[in-house]
Amino acid sequence: MNQNLPIIGVMPLVDEEKDSLWMLPGYLDSIFEAGGIPVVFPLTSDPNIISKLMDGVQGILLTGGQDVNPVLYGERVINDTVSFCNERDSMEKTVFKNALEKDLPVLGICRGIQFINAFLGGSLYQDIPCQKPSSVNHHQSPPYDKPVHKVSVSEESSLYNLIKKNSLSVNSYHHQAVKEPADTLKVMAVSEDGIIEAVEMPEKRFVWGVQWHPEFSHKVDEESKKIFKEFVYQCKRDKTNKKNKINTD
Repeated sequence: MNQNLPIIGVMPLVDEEKDSLWMLPGYLDSIFEAGGIPVVFPLTSDPNIISKLMDGVQGILLTGGQDVNPVLYGERVINDTVSFCNERDSMEKTVFKNALEKDLPVLGICRGIQFINAFLGGSLYQDIPCQKPSSVNHHQSPPYDKPVHKVSVSEESSLYNLIKKNSLSVNSYHHQAVKEPADTLKVMAVSEDGIIEAVEMPEKRFVWGVQWHPEFSHKVDEESKKIFKEFVYQCKRDKTNKKNKINTD
């Protein structure tokens, strides 16, 4: 067995109505297929437990799920479409802070990109249909691996360095999005209606957020596979080695 398989902490999905934690297989399968070992964290905001968990992982996946509480970016809830889980917000604040301090690779998907931005001082559209109406389909129906709109990729971004394309066709299932990006983030991709779809934190080894869902499309889309492969590669890579920041294999 290959001993260089990084362990990646995966944030749990929370169903408060059923009082249960659960997981979409695509998050785990994507990491497995890219050469990592996913481990779903328990839901806890205990800093001592989180510190122990973080000592055993080489990367963090911030999954989708509930909205981020607007309190985190200094706003009040604007309507009844906004639904959040305070315990998850609290947990992910501690997890993400610890990951930044250790310079561990972090990939945020959907809620994940929103949480990264809010934590770092940016703001969110709480409800796109209300605050930024658009003809672009940001909330598709199944099948969720089907692309429904395009995003433009900045040639100055790490995403472009990875995929070597100016545009991507992506799936989409969200009603919130990055509004004002945090000062420490760089925009990597934007949708046809101006919604920010991908960001990175250049000062860190690897902190990426994407608004679309590569965990649904990874079986049929090469770019989705590349994103997970790059994430896992960065989790394996010695952080003191500044060469080959993007995997070219």
